[in-house]
Amino acid sequence: MKKDKVVLAYSGGVDTSVGVRWLQEEKGLDVIALTVDIGQGAELAAIKKKADRLGAVKSLVVDAKDKFCNEYLSKAIKANAMYEGRYVHSTSLNRPCIVEIMVDVARKEGAKYIAHGSTGKGNDQVRFEVSAMALAPELETIAFAREWGMTRDEEIEYAKKHNIPIPVTAENPYSIDLAVWGKSTECGILEDPWAEPPEDAHTWVTPLHKTPDEPEYIVLTFKLGVPVALDGRRMKLFTIISKLNDVAARHGIGLTDMVENRLVGIKSRETYEAPAAAVILRAHSDLESLVLTRDAAHYKRLIEERYSELIYDGLWFSELREYLDAFIDASQEKVNGKVRMKLFKGNAVVVGRKSPQALYSHGLATYDRGDEFDHTAAKGFISIWGLPHKVDAVVRGKKRK
Repeated sequence: MKKDKVVLAYSGGVDTSVGVRWLQEEKGLDVIALTVDIGQGAELAAIKKKADRLGAVKSLVVDAKDKFCNEYLSKAIKANAMYEGRYVHSTSLNRPCIVEIMVDVARKEGAKYIAHGSTGKGNDQVRFEVSAMALAPELETIAFAREWGMTRDEEIEYAKKHNIPIPVTAENPYSIDLAVWGKSTECGILEDPWAEPPEDAHTWVTPLHKTPDEPEYIVLTFKLGVPVALDGRRMKLFTIISKLNDVAARHGIGLTDMVENRLVGIKSRETYEAPAAAVILRAHSDLESLVLTRDAAHYKRLIEERYSELIYDGLWFSELREYLDAFIDASQEKVNGKVRMKLFKGNAVVVGRKSPQALYSHGLATYDRGDEFDHTAAKGFISIWGLPHKVDAVVRGKKRK
């Protein structure tokens, strides 16, 4: 009897490795293991061989590095997207990208199901499943880690019993998600929000006491709000991010330790390493301050907060996100220019910026000779600006303290 097929988002980690065997034995499905290359830097050929050894009827590796950067990250950069002002959207953005590819593979392979290894109290289950609903409502989703209810120790024991090679042990229990835009780490001692993360939890960003004692300067060039060159050399966005990851990480930049408000209603302590993202987002935001009018810049911040929530909440394929993109894209028409940054001891500091669309006027800003500002206009401006408050004070008959 012909079995139904399931396309599994396969990372080679403990959950999805156990998941291959579980989907075969408990669900009676033929598993197509799909690994999407989003710049995680792993040995993907080895991951593919591992899926084959576990009994997947087919294992696929899809190179989506440029797709992820050009169709997802570029939009997040233009929106200065950071959830709760600190969380860089790596995992939350790569999930819809992975689902888009999963759906394409499922349709080509005639699969009835797609599957993911997210747990019942994580955000990723929402991102996988809502994205799938938006793109392919005919497909059914299996969330096996949510169904089996095993603890991490029980998963490790299951893996040992079934001879499944896994990358974690009880002594090294971290759950990691990695892509070119960032790395997230949870589990183990990190579940105690009072405990300082041990150095072995962070494999990307250099500890501050080991960083160089001399600063390093870089120049980012933006066009329409997206980086197009690093130190004067034009390159693909993926290449810029990859190079900046190495440079910024060496200087201890991009490590965040935070307690975030998950969509499912709980607070979660995780650490994030996003060296290039920290540099690029800071540079982009600074360049906007040079070219956008005050009203446009202030209103865009309201849009950015909602946009970031949509990404975090798994609503990338929503109508609202598309509408907000139209506003953001229009705002980026003037975001062209260069930003010079100093990288030193965990800090990425903007030390210079210039743009052909700059609204900055030296003649208006200077306090030295050449001052072009009409100081005599200030008295009348203040009188009109403060008039409503003056009238309010007279009517109410009292002075504010």
